[in-house]
Amino acid sequence: MGLFEISAPPKGLELQYKELFTTEALNFVAELVLKFESEVEQILRDRQIKKIQLDKECVLPSFLEETKHIRDSDWRVAPLPERLLCRHVDIGDISPTNQELFHKALRSKASGVQVDFDDGHCPTWNNQIIGLYNVQQVVAGKIPDIDIATSPLLMLRPRAWNMMESNMMVNGKQVPGALFDFGLLMYHNAASLHRHKSGPFFYLSKLENHIEARLWEEILTFTEKQLKLPRGTAKVCVLIENILAAFETHEILYELRDHSLGLNCGVFDYSASIIQKFGKWKGFVLPDRQKYVSMNEHFLQQYLALVVQTCHQRACPVTAGMAAGVLPSNNKQKSQEIIENVLKSKRTEVVAGVDGFLVYDLGLVEPALQLLQEPRECVPKLNNQITSSDLLRIPQGGDTMEGLKHNIAVTILFIYAWFQGEGHFVYKGNVEDSATAEISRSQIWQWIRHQVPLETSTSTAAMATTESTPVTIVTVKLVKTLIEAFLLDCHNSDVMYKQDSRRLEAAARVMENIVTSREFLNFITTYLYESNIVKYMQKME
Repeated sequence: MGLFEISAPPKGLELQYKELFTTEALNFVAELVLKFESEVEQILRDRQIKKIQLDKECVLPSFLEETKHIRDSDWRVAPLPERLLCRHVDIGDISPTNQELFHKALRSKASGVQVDFDDGHCPTWNNQIIGLYNVQQVVAGKIPDIDIATSPLLMLRPRAWNMMESNMMVNGKQVPGALFDFGLLMYHNAASLHRHKSGPFFYLSKLENHIEARLWEEILTFTEKQLKLPRGTAKVCVLIENILAAFETHEILYELRDHSLGLNCGVFDYSASIIQKFGKWKGFVLPDRQKYVSMNEHFLQQYLALVVQTCHQRACPVTAGMAAGVLPSNNKQKSQEIIENVLKSKRTEVVAGVDGFLVYDLGLVEPALQLLQEPRECVPKLNNQITSSDLLRIPQGGDTMEGLKHNIAVTILFIYAWFQGEGHFVYKGNVEDSATAEISRSQIWQWIRHQVPLETSTSTAAMATTESTPVTIVTVKLVKTLIEAFLLDCHNSDVMYKQDSRRLEAAARVMENIVTSREFLNFITTYLYESNIVKYMQKME
């Protein structure tokens, strides 16, 4: 066994630390790391090589010829356990650090709870310990009125490959965050979840191809063997939230066929990945996401159809993304409007063939369940030929001042939330997490990079009669001006920001560095986690 080191317990968490980080548990994580870290490192290198090839050769992705036999052959994933056969509505973005909300979600009527160590979670050392401990307490049956055999399923979501865990070292190197989270969740909880026929079940995020899925299959198989669990006990739902992964949906399921519980679609991570991979190309400038990027657009319709067809052909469920609306506690009319808007947008996905989706607000669970019990308006056509150009057809539309301001606000406030140790926040009636922060900062970077003109409020007819209609170009200067205006507005309108102006100012400066960098930063969370200023700001009183 290699030499491992782990950081000391934070003050006040000594008992939780002692229960989680036993010698046996840490040896198990270290064993996972020693066996698989070289493959994780190779995946990250392969991602870099692929990006360089895309930038240099300008060759668009397509369906793989060498795996055509997998797409064309008749196979299915292994049968699902009974509790996964009717998983309609999961509650998303539930960081187990928020004990009150976590427990409340597990007492709801939802099918499952996305126990999130990724997009909706900020992985400070405190948060990792509290979150892992809270999961362990639930699984051990120590929380009143929560029985894992009957409560919503724990859909555990470890960090993705891009994140490291700086508080544990094996042979002098930080361990992959995914292996740290997955290893401890499995070690402490898998046997009990299996005994109660309730898991362990996982969401796996940010995979880019079937080779990465193959690595997870190896990890799952090895872990089951080490923990003396039957093969196929763990089941995983892969989030198809990367444009490259969309071309390998069958292959990803095939690699994980003994452990798969289906695929999931997510609009904003998926859209951000298009900028991540093709953002330097002018033909891939994504328009205002609030105005022009929705499931009604062709590239997203076809992406959803592809995932639906893949899952139904392979006999596993497909789930759609999260409804981010937050219901106000004291305005029934506004709440009803939000519910109706959510049901309208999700009905489109249900008609397209999804078997379920996620919501954030617990008040949306029952309306969502009712929607999924409605008769389907049509049966989706299987084997519809979806082409590479379908997936890569960027929607028409411009970029707006409102959209630019919104993206600036979301990015700054996400960084500010991380400075406070929070992985998500509510803004203008919606929960925002790293997925929306990614698309927001990506669009700003891309609009600056390509000097994109903003739409004006002037009508087309009026513009035809006006020879010198001014056009606003997205530039670094404009973005900096809007940042200052946003800071001033926050200072004047919210006492919290006024009292915490240093943190908010620092968040704005970090955001400015990210969106004006010469090269596109792959993940905002990786940048923040590895940044010393974040650790400093989290310690500020």
